[in-house]
Amino acid sequence: MPKLRVNSFTISIDGYGAGPNQSLENPLGVGGESLHEWMVTTRTFQKLYGDGVGSTGEDDELTARGFHNTGAWILGRNMFGPIRGPWPDDGWRGWWGDTPPYHVPVFVLTNHPRESISMEGGTVFHFVTDGIHAALARAREAANGQDIRLGGGVATIRQYLQAGLIDELHIAISPILLGAGEHLFVNLDTVALGYHCTEHVATAKALHCVLTKRS
Repeated sequence: MPKLRVNSFTISIDGYGAGPNQSLENPLGVGGESLHEWMVTTRTFQKLYGDGVGSTGEDDELTARGFHNTGAWILGRNMFGPIRGPWPDDGWRGWWGDTPPYHVPVFVLTNHPRESISMEGGTVFHFVTDGIHAALARAREAANGQDIRLGGGVATIRQYLQAGLIDELHIAISPILLGAGEHLFVNLDTVALGYHCTEHVATAKALHCVLTKRS
């Protein structure tokens, strides 16, 4: 059965998935960019965003796993852009330029309607105003039997966790402290929600843990 997955979502040692004061200049909040140092040098990441040359090994394998058998994505609005409130116009088309790395339908949670956007490379952004369940239903239909990847951010993952909808989470713990920002697990009882650790591996740059929801 197709899964709703979280892959390569990185938190700090003190549990923050984004730093404070997110903005156009700091899309992951102050200090948040350093969370992903384990990923940005991998071959998979460099094929998407860089010169195509990067490191192999377990960090790269776990990064690549997130793109396997993925037929649709769900994103919170903050993951699409820094604009808050009603969309002022159609000018903002995401952080990633004309060819985003998704190449499948992407469903963006928002309170404000907007027409879908077709991008190069097969990515189509759809804007969902009627909640997380509606977004998941649409993503499942679009994924055509493949898994759905939940990209974040923190608030969006927490909503799906609290609703018991996430089947599997790959969390990377980066060896940094942020001190403030958006905390992923605060006041969430992941044991009561049915999760247990099914895989863990430590690399030089991160501790990777896979949490799986019990049947």
